[in-house]
Amino acid sequence: MAVIQRLAAAAFVLLSCCCAARPAQRPELRGVWIATVDNIDWPSRRDLSSEEQKAELIRIYDRAASLGLNAVFLQVRPAADAIYPAPDSPWSEYLTGAMGKPPQPLYDPLAFAIEEAHKRGLELHAWFNPFRARHASAQSPVAGPHLALRRPELVRTYGKQLWLDPGEADAQREVLATILDVVARYDVDGVHVDDYFYPYPEDGLAFPDDVSWRRYRADGGRMKRDDWRRSNINRFVRTMHSSVKNIRADVLVGVSPFGIWRPRHPRQIRGFDAYDQLYADSRLWLRRGWVDYLAPQLYWPIDRREQSFPALLRWWLAQDRRGRGIVPGLAVYRVESGRPNAIPASEIERQIRMARRMGARGFILFSARVLMEDRGGVNAAIVRARD
Repeated sequence: MAVIQRLAAAAFVLLSCCCAARPAQRPELRGVWIATVDNIDWPSRRDLSSEEQKAELIRIYDRAASLGLNAVFLQVRPAADAIYPAPDSPWSEYLTGAMGKPPQPLYDPLAFAIEEAHKRGLELHAWFNPFRARHASAQSPVAGPHLALRRPELVRTYGKQLWLDPGEADAQREVLATILDVVARYDVDGVHVDDYFYPYPEDGLAFPDDVSWRRYRADGGRMKRDDWRRSNINRFVRTMHSSVKNIRADVLVGVSPFGIWRPRHPRQIRGFDAYDQLYADSRLWLRRGWVDYLAPQLYWPIDRREQSFPALLRWWLAQDRRGRGIVPGLAVYRVESGRPNAIPASEIERQIRMARRMGARGFILFSARVLMEDRGGVNAAIVRARD
């Protein structure tokens, strides 16, 4: 792990230049997210034996393959913990019910997940939550070597969560070392991070990064605080991409940002401002080539004007000047959900067909549990969309 940490530190300081060449056209990416946090998808409970966990994951894979999907995005680091034996992160409580407790009998869930995915012709993309250190659903005590114990100076309390401060250079190095360790040790097809950079605002709370902000200013920094926060995330994304490529050039690096870059882009769009609130300038990452694809979470219906699926997709496609690939995230979790924002399965079929017509590079479905339940007949809708 020391070697990986040195690589991460070097990459953090000496950012590699991105190649401006257009990437070769890849086959359509048809994926599904498998969330481990709070046992959303897998494992379904925290008290399953190792054999039960394996059998459950195989059923998810078999379902994905039967629907014509070709990739799974497995959440391997829910919150500074791990679902695999990691040198500097504890076992996740979502596997066994207690942070730091390994599965019984002992096995390596990530190695198993990769092997079984590849047997079925499925790519496995390791999905990381880079800066979240403890989720609100956590129940067991924090256990070593969790960063809250190992490097408490990098961790901030935010509402009911713990969060790594992206303004701390060592926090970024720690996260990068974790990602590079997986790339070096496992036959993953991709590295994937979602929309959690700085946390979503909670009850009007300000993110407590005064220590790192004051240090930046004392060192002569002149950016405004919001711009400084965005620069922290920009630096992380750029370093992640170049560092992964330095270890294994064939591993895809992708990000799944909130589906709206900024309100009024395009003009009719209203809603949450990820650029201003999460400090995520995802359009910049795409334009600079710091990702191999971008998977904006376009979780709204086609006919909803102020968050229009086709209007947003068309806008994202227009930003992809390097041809990296736009792979929209689709909200199967809203199918027949019983909530005011519920949609019929036919909406997903229409969105898949529309994405293909418009030139998207594929789609990713959130999330696997809905496919296992076949909620609202969504599986038949996905199969129909293939034809």
